[in-house]
Amino acid sequence: MKKQTLNYIKKKPIIIDSKTSLLILLHGYGSNKEDLFSFASELPDNLLVISAEAPIDMGYGGYAWYNIHFNNAQSKFSDPKEVREAMENIANFIDEIQDKYHILPEKTFLLGFSQGTILSYAVALNYPKKVQKVIALSGYINVDLLPHQMSDNSHSKLDFFISHGSVDQVIPVEWAKKAPQILNNYNINNCYSEYPVGHGVSPQNFFAFKKWIEERM
Repeated sequence: MKKQTLNYIKKKPIIIDSKTSLLILLHGYGSNKEDLFSFASELPDNLLVISAEAPIDMGYGGYAWYNIHFNNAQSKFSDPKEVREAMENIANFIDEIQDKYHILPEKTFLLGFSQGTILSYAVALNYPKKVQKVIALSGYINVDLLPHQMSDNSHSKLDFFISHGSVDQVIPVEWAKKAPQILNNYNINNCYSEYPVGHGVSPQNFFAFKKWIEERM
């Protein structure tokens, strides 16, 4: 697999020390690093916010972590190898940022939206020592990306904030509801909530995950 360098933008605290937490943002399919970064100014001051941009240029300012092939109105297909490479690329990026700013995994949050959420689940579940706290917005768990075993103690530290729009027209809410069921089977801590919106983040949703982050910093 060819390692890809990801572009990103950041919001840095005045001082980065042992009390600083890191939040890495992964946007959705067809979006870019500016999208989720609009949250950054409303988040705690002592939070280093890194908004990564996916490597696949779709044109017109849009990027993707991996390709989706829309064969018909009901089906979406992706290449499992490409999806797994995207997961590995993000895992390597997390290492790079943690090393650069000297942030420990237990002080690291990963926030994804849609395709970014699918990969956030995958990274945390496959590499629970890299990141334990995940905000999963408008996505789902791709069971093909689950590790073969999740029985070691490292998974006991995982913590997920999960939310979805009850009228999401892109990713059905039924897909999102399966995530807590899967996580509960492995005794992984999680909370799930729905908001009366489509494929997006309502103000109420934002304030809920902001509070969730603050309680864990």
